[in-house]
Amino acid sequence: MSGLVVCDGPRRYDRDVLEMARVELCRVDAGLRGIVGVVGPCVLPTRSRMDHLTALIRSIVFQQLSGKAASTIFGRVMGLVVSRAQASDYLAVSDEAYRAAGLSRQKIGYLRDLCAKVADGTLRLSRIGGLADEDVERALTQVRGFGRWSAHMFLLFQLRRCDVWPMDDLGIRKALQLVDGREELPKVKEVALRGDVWRPYRSVASWYLWRSLEAGIPSDFV
Repeated sequence: MSGLVVCDGPRRYDRDVLEMARVELCRVDAGLRGIVGVVGPCVLPTRSRMDHLTALIRSIVFQQLSGKAASTIFGRVMGLVVSRAQASDYLAVSDEAYRAAGLSRQKIGYLRDLCAKVADGTLRLSRIGGLADEDVERALTQVRGFGRWSAHMFLLFQLRRCDVWPMDDLGIRKALQLVDGREELPKVKEVALRGDVWRPYRSVASWYLWRSLEAGIPSDFV
């Protein structure tokens, strides 16, 4: 396989970058080309729907919960603070109120640790958009409850970075198992290497792999 044509644009993706990525991914990988043919254009959102703090709190709420239940709890948590709330607003809410909204004791601890680090300047969300991917990951994983996967989701969906590769994600591993015709799930180290061919558009490749599972594309097609 020949390598991808490198995007000279910004690290963030926009509609032009998404289309460039689609074309290039199809050119270098026949398996992904089959998925793209079924799924169509990449429609990753090119505009953030919430501020960084809200996005991180949403990430905490959604951990290990189904979408509907998590959405309900998240809405209740947002109802406990003012619009465009600051970290101090969340810290002022009592544990009892958070528990009544549906948060577990563990997640309350995660939320408080996040907001405390934002409030004291340990985590500077106003500057995080200007950091390199590795530095964003390093900054976020100092917060309780945030591992590499959470940092990758923030990079991909909130900061809209072009080349995020969530190698720990179970959906990515399952999709690669089908794409590559494997009998077993690939190990994380194998997934890390497998994504190299899709640089610098691994965010878009990830999106197509997730969609391949949703679309129920049979392994003999891809």
